[in-house]
Amino acid sequence: MKGCHFILSELYFNKRVNKGAGIIMIKTVVIGYGNIGIAVLEALSQSHDFAVAGVVETNMDLSKIKIDYPIVDNIDKLSGFDVAILCTPSRVVPMVAESLLNKGIYTVDAYDIHSGICDLRRKLDKVAKKNNVASIISAGWDPGTDSIVRALMEVMAPKGITYTDFGPGMSMGHSVVARSVEGVKNALSMTIPLGTGVHRRMVYVELKDGADFAKVSKLIKEDDYFIHDETHVIQVPDVSALIDKGHGVNITRKGVSGITQNQNIGFRMSINNPALTAQILVSCARAVVKQAPGCYTMLEVPLIDMLSGDKESLIHRLV
Repeated sequence: MKGCHFILSELYFNKRVNKGAGIIMIKTVVIGYGNIGIAVLEALSQSHDFAVAGVVETNMDLSKIKIDYPIVDNIDKLSGFDVAILCTPSRVVPMVAESLLNKGIYTVDAYDIHSGICDLRRKLDKVAKKNNVASIISAGWDPGTDSIVRALMEVMAPKGITYTDFGPGMSMGHSVVARSVEGVKNALSMTIPLGTGVHRRMVYVELKDGADFAKVSKLIKEDDYFIHDETHVIQVPDVSALIDKGHGVNITRKGVSGITQNQNIGFRMSINNPALTAQILVSCARAVVKQAPGCYTMLEVPLIDMLSGDKESLIHRLV
C-alpha cells in the first residue's frame, strides 16, 4: 500500500506542477457560502498552491453575492477542478460527499457528529475506492486536530484519563441545528465548560412571528446535538447582537508512562471558530490528493501531507 500511495502521489503532482514556477496547483471548489465557506475562501487566498474554480451555493440569491470567483447553484456547472471542500451543515455532508465521490471528485468535510463518524467513514470508503478517489472526513478542530492531540497524549501516556473541555464560545454546528428548528428566525448556541468534559449549552433564540417558545425549546432540547448536555434555551429579541465567533478548548490527560504515574499533559487554545475550521479544511484538501483511494479521518493521514512545502525542507525545519 505504501508503494501505491507513493505512485498515486507522484502521478497527481506530475499532472499539476507548473513547470516554470515549480508550484503545485490544486484546483478546488467550495461547497457552501456561509461562515465556513467565506473563511475557506480567505484561507485559499493565502495558499500559493491552490486555485479556486468556483463556489456552489443553493440556499442564497446568487445575484447578491459579490466575489471574484464563479458562483453557481449546481456543481455540474463548473469544471477543471480536483477537490471539493464541503462547507455545509453536518447532517447533509453524507449525502453531498457520496454524490461528489461518485462523480470522481476528491472531498474534504468538517462533519462533526462524533457518533456517526465511523459509520460514515466505512460508507464513504467503499464509494471512494469504487471511483478511484479519496475523502477526508471530520477535518475540523474537534473532531479533527483535537483528535490528533488526544492520540499524541496517549502516545506519551498510554494509560490514563483524558478530558476535553470546550469553550466558552459559539458552537457553529449546534447553532445551525437550533436555527433549523421550526419557528426559529435566528439562533446562537454557546458552549460553557463545567470541567472534566461536562458542558452546558446556552441557546439564544430569536423567534418568528407567532412561534411557540415552549415548543421551540422542547424541540431543541430533544435534538441529538443537545440531548446529552444540560441545555438552556433563552428567547432574545435580536440574536445578532450576541454573536461572537470565538471559541476554545482545553485538553488534559493524567496518565502513566511505563510504570511512572502522575504524568500531566495539557493542550489549550483560544480561537476564531470559522477561521480555524476553514484553515484545517484547506490543509486537508492539500493532503487528500496525496492519499490512496479511500476515506480517512485526520488521525489516519500523515501530518506532513497537510503542510505546504517539500518533504525534506519540512523535516529539516520541524523535526
